[in-house]
Amino acid sequence: MISREPTLERLAIAQQLMLEPFGIGEATLQQALSTIREHRVDDADLYFQTTRHEGWSLEEGIVKSGSFSIDQGVGVRAVAGEKTAFAYSDDLSPASLLDAARTVRTIAAAGQNKRVKLERAAKLARSRVLYAPTDPIATLDSTQKVALLEKTEKLARAKDPRVVQVMASLGAEYDVVLVARADGTRAADVRPLVRLNVTVIAEQTVDGELKREVGSGGGGGRFGLGYFTDAIIEDYVQKAVAAALTNLESRPAPAGDMTVVLGPGWPGVLLHEAVGHGLEGDFNRKGSSTFSGRIGQRVAARGVTVLDDGTIADRRGSLNVDDEGNTTQRNVLIEDGILRGYIQDSLNARLMGVKPTGNGRRESYAHLPMPRMTNTYMLGGTRSRDEIVASIKRGLYATNFGGGQVDITSGKFVFSASEAYWVENGRILYPVKGATLVGNGPEVMNRISMVGNDMALDPGVGVCGKDGQSVPVGVGQPTLRIDRLTVGGTA
Repeated sequence: MISREPTLERLAIAQQLMLEPFGIGEATLQQALSTIREHRVDDADLYFQTTRHEGWSLEEGIVKSGSFSIDQGVGVRAVAGEKTAFAYSDDLSPASLLDAARTVRTIAAAGQNKRVKLERAAKLARSRVLYAPTDPIATLDSTQKVALLEKTEKLARAKDPRVVQVMASLGAEYDVVLVARADGTRAADVRPLVRLNVTVIAEQTVDGELKREVGSGGGGGRFGLGYFTDAIIEDYVQKAVAAALTNLESRPAPAGDMTVVLGPGWPGVLLHEAVGHGLEGDFNRKGSSTFSGRIGQRVAARGVTVLDDGTIADRRGSLNVDDEGNTTQRNVLIEDGILRGYIQDSLNARLMGVKPTGNGRRESYAHLPMPRMTNTYMLGGTRSRDEIVASIKRGLYATNFGGGQVDITSGKFVFSASEAYWVENGRILYPVKGATLVGNGPEVMNRISMVGNDMALDPGVGVCGKDGQSVPVGVGQPTLRIDRLTVGGTA
């Protein structure tokens, strides 16, 4: 849904928090942008941000830490061709804003690109309504937040006597941004974000040896802390305890090339890393991605459709507008195996002669925007999970992942499976530990032979890193069969 009224509401909130208290009005914004444009530039913007974050952690029934922070400031940017001039300040005052603008003007003085016309009348950017402008920190008081963590720990300990340690953490963030662009565009967003995590350690003696394993669960999104009902907490705890207990029974993972089935939901992090980053506009404009210059070509098996969608209500990776003031979109990247497009910020879109896709993102006002994913996932197919697992003669069924890394240029990736099972003749035999998946993103996409009908998004825990910046994201996929993938194991 795209609406003007919520846009005005969010703009008013941003002005009340970041402009009016410091004597910054529309005239000051115009003056700063005009100062930047005294030399030739293609684009310029001001990015105001104020962020309040609160975090609590509990262990052994005791609140081990509590934190509260406020960060605010403005980033000032000018773009001429491929060159970017940038300055930022944590002092929200007309003097500091204009000083940053003069600094950027000096840095950009060598730009040789045409000027852009500065619209004197400000205009509102089109914006979506994906989440309420809630301050999640205020949705529960301190006593209630501690009680929520205590409830989480108590539930986890009651699940099984083998659970010997429980750690729970709760985070809430209230993020308000305002973008003023040289073309007169004004955009604002009020972004709530919450997350609850639970980690358990279970132990038991096996053949005279004490074995300890870890399991974790959690989730969140763009809403208040009231989201974490008893049922939601129970689900997180159940998954954490089940993962730890499963790994207590695990055996060393076999190694070699084999059939691998990936479960739905969070295993989509492999898709995010091995394929998603390679579809970001900056890598493709520079020709450094394995997907560069391949629009219209087959890059995946038939039946594989991959989207990046920043418009899903309340999701961790969703945004009403991106960090350049562009409306987020539902972007089809791969359709039935054919590459259809890349995700773009304004700079790379202009240089590639295409439109921005609403994927200009930055960690904070102190960082430059770049093309980043929002919620990246694969659409579901027609096969059931049981049917796909039953098709495995000898192979791995991986349902959860830990860390991993990818080389954008070659597409090669390495991922560790935190929960996986050995399968023979269609039967899940036992859990395995120490499995590492090694492959090449484009090659793996072409080896997908079965796509499940159980597409699911992750519970709201994703964080994506790129060039030293971290932003919240979402991932997802259905159950997938990959006909051949290298598994590094310990057996």
